[in-house]
Amino acid sequence: MKRLVVLISGRGRNLQALIEAQRAGHIPAQFAAVISNRADASGLTHAREAGIPTEILPHAQFPDRAAFDAALAGRLRALRADIVVLAGFMRILTDGFVREFEGRMLNIHPSLLPKYAGLDTHRRALEAGDAEHGATVHFVTPTLDSGPSVIQGRFSVNAEDDAASLAERVMERIELKIYPQAVAWMARGELKLQDGAAVLRGRRLAQPATLADLEEAFR
Repeated sequence: MKRLVVLISGRGRNLQALIEAQRAGHIPAQFAAVISNRADASGLTHAREAGIPTEILPHAQFPDRAAFDAALAGRLRALRADIVVLAGFMRILTDGFVREFEGRMLNIHPSLLPKYAGLDTHRRALEAGDAEHGATVHFVTPTLDSGPSVIQGRFSVNAEDDAASLAERVMERIELKIYPQAVAWMARGELKLQDGAAVLRGRRLAQPATLADLEEAFR
């Protein structure tokens, strides 16, 4: 069974969705640990209540980004992480770290990538007058939020939407569905990174999967 390590910095809503899917038997993986760079990350409570080992690795205790990443990589090696899931982990990772775990590391980003890499995605979508908004699961590569996309979910933007309402709708209607699905595919060995592309069940994804591709357990 694959060993899963989740990295968090905050509330842990995606983490909780992963825990529930794993408990229901939909993600055939073992949680090796949840690691946070913040001791006050409330998501740590979800892990502890589920009996998952937790670790705190405060980035402020390290002289620079490279030193923190080296320590984090050491913990992932010690934990024998097969899959590394970034779930609201608010750190930009160094190229060396990413290359070591490339192909084993997923992230979820609250936009329809390649639109709006980085922060403030909901405000930026509104300012651009976008008709649709959503979220994307992608493989992590050295360029920020630019790795091959695995699955996207989208919905129509309403005239009354603001950044806060978009953020909540993206989380509830998209992220909490597509992230457990992508992790399940990876845990089953159906999702891989090959030759710079996401490959699902042996098929190179020219476009990311969509909500229509969700298995019933994740709808």
